[in-house]
Amino acid sequence: MRNTRRLKRMGRNRKKVPGLNLTSLMDVFTILVFFLLVNSSASEVLETPKQITLPDSVVEAKPRETVVIMVSPEAVLVQGEAVVGTPELLTGQGERIEAIADRLELLERNIIGFSTRTIVDGKEVTILADRTIPFSVLKKIMSTCTGAGYGKISLAVIQKGSQS
Repeated sequence: MRNTRRLKRMGRNRKKVPGLNLTSLMDVFTILVFFLLVNSSASEVLETPKQITLPDSVVEAKPRETVVIMVSPEAVLVQGEAVVGTPELLTGQGERIEAIADRLELLERNIIGFSTRTIVDGKEVTILADRTIPFSVLKKIMSTCTGAGYGKISLAVIQKGSQS
């Protein structure tokens, strides 16, 4: 056979390999990365300080970001800042603890950033209390939180295996 112009032209077109379009592949991986970044922070576990021993319980719901009140045998901390000593609460009279109420009010006034606004606007408190703390102290703290407008109160516990 003779090499005509037509055969040469057809030969050149056959040798071309279609290129791989990476744009759609990059889009899929970008969406996957954003999905993993957003959902990785959704499962937050509260870190328990060494001086507090939490009670055990079967828990179904995961913790949410809230205002955290830690009650150790020595002191009561609101968002990591000591506000009152626990022995003072044992001997004190009354249902309202002014130091905790003042700290909760201060948290509402000093909102910094979107995540802090979400935490404070949720009006939810999580109490991490040592298992040796009497319920009368916890009752005073819960009463103070309710008086300050924090109606949703959760008690932190250590999750143990569910009982079947």
